[in-house]
Amino acid sequence: MTLKISFISLGCDKNLVDSEVMLYLLNQAGFSLISDESQADVIVINTCCFIQDAKEESIENILEAAEYKKDGNCKAIIVTGCLAERYKDEILSEMPEVDAIVGTASYREIVEVIKEVMAGKKVEKFSDINISLSDDSERILSTAGYYAYLKIAEGCDNACTYCVIPKIRGKYRSRSMESLIKEAKNLVNQGVQELIIVAQDTTRYGVDLYGEKRLPILLKELCKIEDLKWIRLLYTYPEEITDNLIEVMATEEKICNYLDMPIQHSNNAVLKRMGRKSTKEALIQLINKLRDKIPDICLRTTLITGFPGETAEEFEDMKEFVKTMKFDRLGVFSYSKEEGTPASRLKDQIPKKIKEQRKNILMALQRQICAEKSKEFIGKHLEVLIDGKIAGEDVYCGRTYRDAPDIDGMVFVKTKGELLSGEFVKVKITEAEEYDLVGEIIDEFTE
Repeated sequence: MTLKISFISLGCDKNLVDSEVMLYLLNQAGFSLISDESQADVIVINTCCFIQDAKEESIENILEAAEYKKDGNCKAIIVTGCLAERYKDEILSEMPEVDAIVGTASYREIVEVIKEVMAGKKVEKFSDINISLSDDSERILSTAGYYAYLKIAEGCDNACTYCVIPKIRGKYRSRSMESLIKEAKNLVNQGVQELIIVAQDTTRYGVDLYGEKRLPILLKELCKIEDLKWIRLLYTYPEEITDNLIEVMATEEKICNYLDMPIQHSNNAVLKRMGRKSTKEALIQLINKLRDKIPDICLRTTLITGFPGETAEEFEDMKEFVKTMKFDRLGVFSYSKEEGTPASRLKDQIPKKIKEQRKNILMALQRQICAEKSKEFIGKHLEVLIDGKIAGEDVYCGRTYRDAPDIDGMVFVKTKGELLSGEFVKVKITEAEEYDLVGEIIDEFTE
């Protein structure tokens, strides 16, 4: 009888790529992949633990799976990913329902792990987190078939004082350019039109393998893939964005004029405590340069409120920075105290209530900025990638070059005609909301 495997992937899109590799390996081994956990023989949970909320979500999913094991078909629960790597001992001692735990560097052994578990063994599978990356990256896409994430590196060397990633994912390791080009071509041959470049830090790509930053070279090579339409860059560090990278973005048509650039704060004293190499002055200079070289660029960033020792004055400094810089997209996290990090040992930890208040103030400010920026698009013509249809309405939803999937806004396209997911259409914007736009199809022959 074929084992039925249900897979839950939590956390970031980098973790999702690992999940997709595991799905491919399980499928190749002859297991049946199903979405209904209640019918599964084995439930695999690829976990996240970057911040407290992510830890809680991972634990909740494990406990929910345990209920299927108690009352349903489930015979085994396997926990993989960051929570497994970081809290191995706690999972073993406090969650007897878990049959196997698999570290972040051992996910490719998932087939063997399942076989051992089904033979009655309790399994722990961990490897050196600094292990060299495999060039073999076959996977089953869990995203819509017209876009996919391309993970170009693993680990991080930035040593930000609040972050546990280096302890969970290891030092920075790039994949070879040849393997990435091969994978990208395979994805495009499967129908992928948008490649989203991800890593803990995409801007350092190649430093460990080639002795220099080679992200601009990689991007140029990816642009040569004939049927690829869009390339989108996430997780770029402002400290590592070079003039060469900006020039490639400005001149290569396939690269979306979109840059995800987490800065985390703008006050120099806080940035120093965070272990960041930027200064407010350098950030302003970089943002102005990006907007000068790429006038229609969409800049996305993330900020942290309530970092240890953040004074009211330091927060006001960040608030004024947000007002002045007017980011197109901005996310805010309240600081999460993560054990084992240097920041967790800093004095003057900020009360949760104040952290949340400051987060809400920034998000309210950003809503105003987004509303103003959205209005500027009324009457403009934009290319939109269709993601799907609103049930029961003559309205489709899609994304422009300004919108990364799942984190940014959408364009709602009104039309009596039939559109396909993955189709690119030209749209005239007729209405604007805070984060979303509304438009209608343009007849390209009468435009």
